[in-house]
Amino acid sequence: MNSYEAMFIVNPNLNEEQKKDALNQLNDVIIKNQGEVVNSAVWSEKRKLCYAIKKFQEGIYFLVNFKVSPSAITKIKQVYKLNENIIRMLLLKIE
Repeated sequence: MNSYEAMFIVNPNLNEEQKKDALNQLNDVIIKNQGEVVNSAVWSEKRKLCYAIKKFQEGIYFLVNFKVSPSAITKIKQVYKLNENIIRMLLLKIE
C-alpha cells in the first residue's frame, strides 16, 4: 500500500452538517476501496480563489492523507469526479 495525500476544494455554500457529510463521503470512498484513512480534516474555511472555478469565487479546502493500493487510485478518482460538491481535486503520492 502506498501513501497518498489529496486536497479538495469544495462548494463554499455548504452548512456545517453538509461539510461533515462531504468529508465522510471522501473518507468512505477510500475505505470502500480497501484503503486506510490516516488523517482527514478541513484545511481552510472559505478561501478566496485566484480565479473562478465552476463559477465559484471561493471554496472550502479539505485535506485527506490515506494509504491504498495503486490499483484503486483510478476507481477513487472516478468516484470523486462524480461528486457534485467537489470543485477541484489534487491527489499526490507521498514517497
